[in-house]
Amino acid sequence: MNVKRVRLELVAKYPGVDVVVNNNGGAMELVAEVEPTTKHVEYSVAIAVIDKSLPHYHRKSGEEYEIVRGNLILYIDGKRYEMGVGEKRVIEPGQVHWAEGKETWVKTTSYPGWTWEDHILTHEDTAA
Repeated sequence: MNVKRVRLELVAKYPGVDVVVNNNGGAMELVAEVEPTTKHVEYSVAIAVIDKSLPHYHRKSGEEYEIVRGNLILYIDGKRYEMGVGEKRVIEPGQVHWAEGKETWVKTTSYPGWTWEDHILTHEDTAA
């Protein structure tokens, strides 16, 4: 992923939004919190640009992934879903999930809003 180019594109499209780069432990994704939990705890909206995310789950939050640009392989509890632009998939609290793409833009909506405390990494094998 061209992190600099993608970051500049996110900042241009969503002025004033912080962009977090996650490239730890094999992950490569950029996340822009468009409507953060700090503004309303009942939900949050982020745009994630994903090459690879790490397996994780949320105790409280459910999520909806909607593909904005590109194609994504989304794994939920070990099941593989191939997704394209406009497709959506709901992830329930407790379901282990991760994703693989190529600079794939995903609108992620969380109910209630996403928090670091509710983002629990797992050691599940990501080889599918």
